[in-house]
Amino acid sequence: MEKFVVSARKYRPQGFAEVVGQSHITTTLKNAIDNNQLAQALLFCGPRGVGKTTCARIMARMINDFDEGTENNSLNIFELDAASNNSVDDIRQLIDQVRYPPQFGKYKVYIIDEVHMLSTAAFNAFLKTLEEPPSYAIFILATTEKHKVIPTILSRCQIYDFNRIQVSDIANHLAVIAEKEGIQAEEEALHLIARKADGALRDALSIFDLMVTFSSGGNVTYQTVISNLHVLDYEYYFRVVDALNNMNHTECLLILDEIIQKGFDGHNFIVGLAEHLRNLLVCKDQRTVALMDVPDTVRAKFMEQSGQTSNSFILTALNIANQCDIQYKASKNQRLHVELCLIKMAHINHAVDLVSEVKKKA
Repeated sequence: MEKFVVSARKYRPQGFAEVVGQSHITTTLKNAIDNNQLAQALLFCGPRGVGKTTCARIMARMINDFDEGTENNSLNIFELDAASNNSVDDIRQLIDQVRYPPQFGKYKVYIIDEVHMLSTAAFNAFLKTLEEPPSYAIFILATTEKHKVIPTILSRCQIYDFNRIQVSDIANHLAVIAEKEGIQAEEEALHLIARKADGALRDALSIFDLMVTFSSGGNVTYQTVISNLHVLDYEYYFRVVDALNNMNHTECLLILDEIIQKGFDGHNFIVGLAEHLRNLLVCKDQRTVALMDVPDTVRAKFMEQSGQTSNSFILTALNIANQCDIQYKASKNQRLHVELCLIKMAHINHAVDLVSEVKKKA
């Protein structure tokens, strides 16, 4: 049986052009290498799974003009996991290695991952070498928590801040991989996986592999994804807002009961409803429609419902949902707390109509 390789490893970028969503970093690094203006100490910081270690490896190969997996490559690139090698002795061993020039190529590259895990003593032992490294040594430090790196280390590094990857970029990348693997994947399914990954491409690829494994015949559908990731379907929120617009609090309570019976938490529901109302609000202006991270088919539904919903209703309902979110954990009867929230929302339009009538009579 052929050994399975997870997508995060199988499709790890081999060049800067393949890195997703970090063009501001890759362009700068490529220009620095091309113009021979590369700093000897760099700090890559940002959330998990956004390409820090990948970019460090690509850069290490490029400056020595080595191909992936060559013997010379392995001799010139040293990786240290600071999470498990965080003592002064570990750093002293690294410093001892730095003293010897490379046997092949121009540079020896030291990639230190999770550098914030180094002890204070280890940081201090590393300072002098980082400040005045040999001409052939380049240090690339990577961390998810820049604030834990001591200021004296930060001041000696050229800092690169990696961004969370946009939902659309992750979804497009997953679509490309699905095509290469011969997998049929619905756009809404890939978009939901991208949202669930919260800006981390590695997490998105892990979820994608899980969905492919679960799906029969390699067909990843929206329904498969929402059931496996335990995500509430968009349709529930569209139904709730339709009922609220019609001032039908009974229908709202029945939908909430259906959602709770499926095992969803009332707090997650109210947070999701607030996000839905926010999306309806941004649909009111063509300039802000792009702020919605949803597939085109779902965007069309938002546009339609937004046209049927007044600004006064959306703003008031958003305020009620926000208060419900804030007070939820302190409530003794949390289900009733959410139900009261929905009942209040269902009577917004009636209250607005009463105010309008009073103003007319005045």
